Parts: sequence; C-alpha cells; structure tokens
Amino acid sequence: MPGLIERYMDRLPFAEGDPVITLSEGSTPLVQAPRLSERVGADVWLKIEGANPTGSFKDRGMTCAVSAAVREGAEAVICASTGNTAASLAAYAARAGIRGVVIVPEGKIAMGKLAQALMHGAQVIALQGNFDRALQLVRTVADKHPIALVNSVNEFRVEGQKTAAFEIAETLAGELDALYIPVGNAGNITAYWRGFHELGQRPRMLGFQAAGAAPLVLGAPVENPETVASAIRIGNPARWEDAMNAMTASGGSVRAVTDEQILAAYRLLAATEGIFCEPASAASVAGLLAHGAGEARTVACVLTGHGLKDPQTALAQVGAVLSCDPQLGALEQAVLG
Repeated sequence: MPGLIERYMDRLPFAEGDPVITLSEGSTPLVQAPRLSERVGADVWLKIEGANPTGSFKDRGMTCAVSAAVREGAEAVICASTGNTAASLAAYAARAGIRGVVIVPEGKIAMGKLAQALMHGAQVIALQGNFDRALQLVRTVADKHPIALVNSVNEFRVEGQKTAAFEIAETLAGELDALYIPVGNAGNITAYWRGFHELGQRPRMLGFQAAGAAPLVLGAPVENPETVASAIRIGNPARWEDAMNAMTASGGSVRAVTDEQILAAYRLLAATEGIFCEPASAASVAGLLAHGAGEARTVACVLTGHGLKDPQTALAQVGAVLSCDPQLGALEQAVLG
C-alpha cells in the first residue's frame, strides 16, 4: 500500500524525486457504527486513525514533516508532545536515519506512548511543566538552532493530516454532513477542514474538548489543564485561530465534554462496536452522544489513537481477571458461573 505522499502527491507540496520518509501510513478504516447509529438516529461512521503505523493520526503529518526536513537537509527533528507526536516523530526519525528529540510533560504521558518513543531511539526529555510551556520552549530552541520543529505549527503536518478528509470523502462519496473530532492543539480539525475545503465540501466541523482543558470553549487559555484524556490536555492550542475559523466557516461549533462522558463513550465503543481507542479519541463520540446528530444524516467521528496507547486507563475501567485452578470443574464453574 503506498504511503500518503505517493498516493496524494498532486495535492501535497512534494514532487517526483523528493526524499519520502514513509511507513505506509494512511488508508485507515472508516467503519460503520450500527449501535451508535441506532442510538443517535443518524448514519454514524468511525475513522479509525489508530490503524496508522504508530497507532495515531500523527503519522499522516509526520511523514510530510520529516520528509520535508530531510529534503531541506535537517539532521535532527524536535517536538513538544503529550505522547502521540513523540511516538510518531521517533519512528519517522528512525526511518529517516536522523536524530529525534521529544520534550514531554513530566509524569503526564501515557506509558504506551513513552515506550514507543524510547524504543525508536529518540532522546526523551521530561520537562517539569505542562505541554504549553514545552511547546513555547521548543519553538525557541528550533528558532535558535538548525533543528526542524515538527509540531502542528509546521505546515507540512497540516498538509499530511488533511488527507484523512480525502479518504472520508472517497468512501462516503461526498455525503458527509458533519464531522465530530477531538480538539487538543487544534491542528487536526484545521487539517480536516483544509482537506474538505480543497474538495469543495462543507461538512459541519464539530470540535470537542475535555472540560478540564477547554480553552476554545472558554475563550481564554487554561493555565493548568487537567483531564483523563491526556492527548488533548492542552491549555493554549497552537492552531487556535485556524480551528475556530474551521468551525465558524462550516457552521459548526466547539463544545466541552466531561471526563465522565469521555470514559463512558470509551467503554461503549469497546463493548458495543468492538473498537478500542484511547480516551482522547472518545471525545468525538462523547460529543455525539451528549449533543446528538441534529439534522445530520451522515456523521463521521474521528478516533485519533489506539487504545493500547494508554493501557493504565483501560485497566482502571474494567473488572479483574478471574483466577482459576487447572481443573475441569473449576473451569466450568468459572465459565458458566
């Protein structure tokens, strides 16, 4: 399967002969959700971005950002991250044979994501501060030194991520009425709108932030954002204006969902639709369940990352494993109750 740059080169800022750093990202499943559809009275589809190589949508932007960095002669790439960007940068830097450096908020990164970044060989620095402070410092470092910054402030990231909109449009033949999407640093909603806009389509863009990290909803930065949805635990989004423009221009909105609503949607997706996403991903479905589909007939919810990114949260939500003696009678009792 070709990667995004090869597949969509005519719509991306690359040309034949450019270096392409790819792990065959993209082409992720768009799965119909029958039980959700029945519950909200609309045809609901789930864009499963956890099927990307490192388990999140970040790979779409990272193939473009790292390819561009290599094209420009960079010997290192750097980012601030709540986890998924760190994992993706580390993998693509390893693929490119260049140095990768990630700055994460100390004690605020899910273990699955930290393990990925370390296994791929990136230098991981735990900052004694939140993501917003990390991004501020990393931007300054990149300005002062010959290191390519690959956070979502990098235009190549947005260019790569817009391809998810192309894929949805291809599958649904332009019939999408509304897109429900988690919002953290706001690069992804910006990218989807760019993609739909380039296709001449205008689905309503409905963004959802965690209530403890909802600066776009409040209209002001949140100094100490807190939420179980670590991937969107961001208090001052880098793409604030772009995201608000996407929602305003499309007739959409931005709203907050509580951690309780996020976790309920997280459990529901796994137990009734067979789809295990990370908590932040479930913010889109939590928003759909809380606010409904309105007049939309066809809805897509973006699930940004795989559930194995954050195993601690998953284990905290479920019952214990049953212990059983290695005897038939004991096993029958355990199985049959």
